Formats: sequence, structure tokens, C-alpha cells
Amino acid sequence: MPDPLALDGESVSGQPPSAGPTGPSPGEALPPELGRVLDVFSRLGREQTMQALVDYANRFPELPDRFAALAASEEHKVHECMTPVALFSEVDAGRIRFYADVPRNAPTIRALLAILMQGLNGRPVEDVLAIPSDFVSKLMRNVGLSTRERGLQAILARMKRHAREALAA
Repeated sequence: MPDPLALDGESVSGQPPSAGPTGPSPGEALPPELGRVLDVFSRLGREQTMQALVDYANRFPELPDRFAALAASEEHKVHECMTPVALFSEVDAGRIRFYADVPRNAPTIRALLAILMQGLNGRPVEDVLAIPSDFVSKLMRNVGLSTRERGLQAILARMKRHAREALAA
């Protein structure tokens, strides 16, 4: 069985990701890596999902030094999230990269951002805008984090705002 957390083109079953109930709506297309993650998570039970989130949280990349001094700035904070999150982006040749500062004691937030950054970094800016509005709900459906969902959705909304601003620049 392939590593269910690997973004290598295979789902838990070893088959290509399905376009079933977890797939995007017409007109919305997930980057392939995020589609695979949704496919994998749709097949996991609650305990497996929790373990997968812990594994992703442990892979959360450190904030580059060039952003460290800016992490406390109000401009970069995602205020709707209960956890202090600072989000940064860079665009080069139409491709976006995200960076974030999140406390170690916030594994769910770190996991979501690790998944999004792994699936989006280096992709065209438009790919960020193509993420369906229900992506977070689908990803977290087995976890029961309804009280945290607003903050998780706000992180994705902020990433989309960065992408819109990059397109407008």
C-alpha cells in the first residue's frame, strides 16, 4: 500500500484519485496534489484522519528568516482564526509560494497549511483561486472540528486573497 500521505499520484487504494463525491464541482479544478489528498482523506476513518493530520503538522515547514520580523505584523495575521497565524506569499513568473508562522501547539492549523502549501507552492496563481469553497469542509469532515472551521476557512480565503492581489499586480 502506498503512503497515504504521499502526494505521488496514488490514492490509498493504489488507484488514481476518483472524481467521485469528493471531486470538485463543475468549473472548479483542484491542483492534482490537493485532489489526491481529498481522495485519501475521504477513505480514512476518524482516527486515521487524525493521525494523518498529525503527520502533516509534523511536516510543516519553518518560516524563512526573511519573514520572521514581519510575523508579528497585523498586516499578515489571519484575524478570523483563534490561533495566531501569519501568512506570507511570493510570486515569481506567475507561480506562487506560501509561507506561514503558526505555533507548534496548533497541529490542525499546521496540518491544513502544510497540505495547502505542499499542494500549491510553485503552482500558477490561478490554481489557488480554483480551490472549491468547500475544500476545508471536505478535508476535515471526519474530524469534527466545526468550532475551528471558520478559522480554517479564513486561512484558505486569505490565500485566495493573496492570489487575487498577485493577479491584479
